[in-house]
Amino acid sequence: MKIVCVGAGSMAESMIHGWINKRIMQPEDISVMNKSDLARLQFLRDEYGVNIVEREKTELRQADFVLLAMKPKDVAAAVGAIRDHLTADTVILSVVAGVSIKTIQKHAGLLPIARAMPNTSARIGKSATGVAWSQQVTTGKQHELRTLLSSIGGVTVVKEQQLHAVTAVAGSGPAYVYYMAEAMVDAAVAQGLSLADATKLVRQTFDGAADMLQQSDFGELRQKVTSPNGTTAAGIAALESLQFKETVNACVKAAADRSQELGREFD
Repeated sequence: MKIVCVGAGSMAESMIHGWINKRIMQPEDISVMNKSDLARLQFLRDEYGVNIVEREKTELRQADFVLLAMKPKDVAAAVGAIRDHLTADTVILSVVAGVSIKTIQKHAGLLPIARAMPNTSARIGKSATGVAWSQQVTTGKQHELRTLLSSIGGVTVVKEQQLHAVTAVAGSGPAYVYYMAEAMVDAAVAQGLSLADATKLVRQTFDGAADMLQQSDFGELRQKVTSPNGTTAAGIAALESLQFKETVNACVKAAADRSQELGREFD
């Protein structure tokens, strides 16, 4: 299996790291290219042992998969620059937020297209990834896509329209968790802890809670910690008084709405 990464930012690097770390792919079977940042390509080559696509673009003709990993505004130009070098069997795997299969096929032709939304936890093999694909993607290629994506974490197959929700929850989700962690550290410091101690305690709290989430219902876990009239109950009551769930819902909806806007902007 050979893959060419078109775009060489943090998501492409996270996926490359996951593939190599899990030994799903060998570095020599991965090639990278981007619009103009040669220094970035050289870094990936030196760090991971991958190839830089040569001017003749022969790597594209040999690729089983082409990963699109750039900003939505760059998709049309990027696909236009590579389409004449692709074969009819090449599967395009896009991790570009909001840009639809229809839009990609408008620029690439009726090639098999898959859209996935991983997150940056791909780097440690713990991405939560949603994926949808066009009817041109064969059963065999679907299996290979699952293998590629499973090497960087969990995979959930969804309808393409549901990828907006996947983007909002799983794609953007790590940032919400990090933001909550920042807020908890700030609150702990305000209560008298040192920054170092607050950071250590919050990090371990999130680590332990993440493991517990794999073992039981979320609501049950919360209830087990929340004794009547106790400290946790007081904290939860404060969150509820400030409409915590409504705030989270607004956060996810705003991200999903933006994903849909991106799709319309570049359709």
